[in-house]
Amino acid sequence: QEVAALVLELEELKREQVSYQQQIEAVDEAITSYQGQIDGMASEVAQNKEAVKKAQEDLSKQKEAIQAQDNEIKTKSAEAARLGEQSKELQLKIKELEHSISKHKRESADAAAKVSKMLKEYEWIEAEKRLFGQPNTAYDFKTNNPKEAGQRLQKLQEKKEKLGRNVNMRAMNMLTEAEERYNDLMKKKRIVENDKSKILATIEELDQKKNEALNIAWQKVNKDFGSIFSTLLPGANAMLAAPEGKTVLDGLEFKVALGSTWKENLTELSGGQRSLVALSLILAMLLFKPAPIYILDEVDAALDLSHTQNIGQMLRTHFRHSQFIVVSLKDGMFNNANVLFKTKFVDGVSTVARFAQSQNGVNTTGHSRADKAK
Repeated sequence: QEVAALVLELEELKREQVSYQQQIEAVDEAITSYQGQIDGMASEVAQNKEAVKKAQEDLSKQKEAIQAQDNEIKTKSAEAARLGEQSKELQLKIKELEHSISKHKRESADAAAKVSKMLKEYEWIEAEKRLFGQPNTAYDFKTNNPKEAGQRLQKLQEKKEKLGRNVNMRAMNMLTEAEERYNDLMKKKRIVENDKSKILATIEELDQKKNEALNIAWQKVNKDFGSIFSTLLPGANAMLAAPEGKTVLDGLEFKVALGSTWKENLTELSGGQRSLVALSLILAMLLFKPAPIYILDEVDAALDLSHTQNIGQMLRTHFRHSQFIVVSLKDGMFNNANVLFKTKFVDGVSTVARFAQSQNGVNTTGHSRADKAK
């Protein structure tokens, strides 16, 4: 067995030797290939060195050309700066001339406006215009210098304006105060208008929310109202509906159906049925926002035993998360209670006994004596 194992191991070693020999031959071939690539890359590097040398020579030539162009650009820049200064001076002169031209245009327009105004104010100018400048007339401008007359007129007008300002100073102050009050009132008016628009928007939003809340409450109460009434009076149905041609916001009215016949008026119902309608509506409204505990005092007094039992079943099914304290004298209500407290006279004394409801029946858990009933 050892010899066979050694023979197998020897054969394995021979196969590995052959594999290693093949790998060595492949490595030699790869080395030969890499050597050829290295020789080719060395030749390419030599060519690249020649190209770099030539490129450096071209670069030095380009630098010299750029230096020459840079010198020329500096010369042109200096000339451009000089021309820019000349341009600024010319621009200033142009602005001065434009200002002078606009001034003359304004003066010409003012003169034309004054002439037009004078023609409108003084009708005699149009009639006697032909005499202006004529000798031996009242309009001989050589004898009567218009410039001096204009200066005198200007002085008189300035004096008039000065006197006018002194006389009307109080009126100007009053005008300023009135303008300030007016601006303040307008500001307050804008504030009031903005507040009004905001209030109207808020009212509209509240009305919308109110309508939504009323619709939600109506749908919930109407659903519970019908469910409770059909539980209290099997085979019957009830709902809250808006009057014909009106909406929920205008009011609601009762609609009761006994079987498939809808009653036109509640007066068609018996007293017990009306009591069930009222009790269903009250409980449906309480179910919209349930309370943790309710107290009912003989709500089944006017009802027969079957309706009383239906009330107990309805309380257990519709008010699973509320507690009820119910005062009743009928066994139909007792069957649905969790705990009963029964009162009775024992030897002339009022006694209260507590009974816990269970699946097997009613178990007595304790009792106490009260004072003698009146």
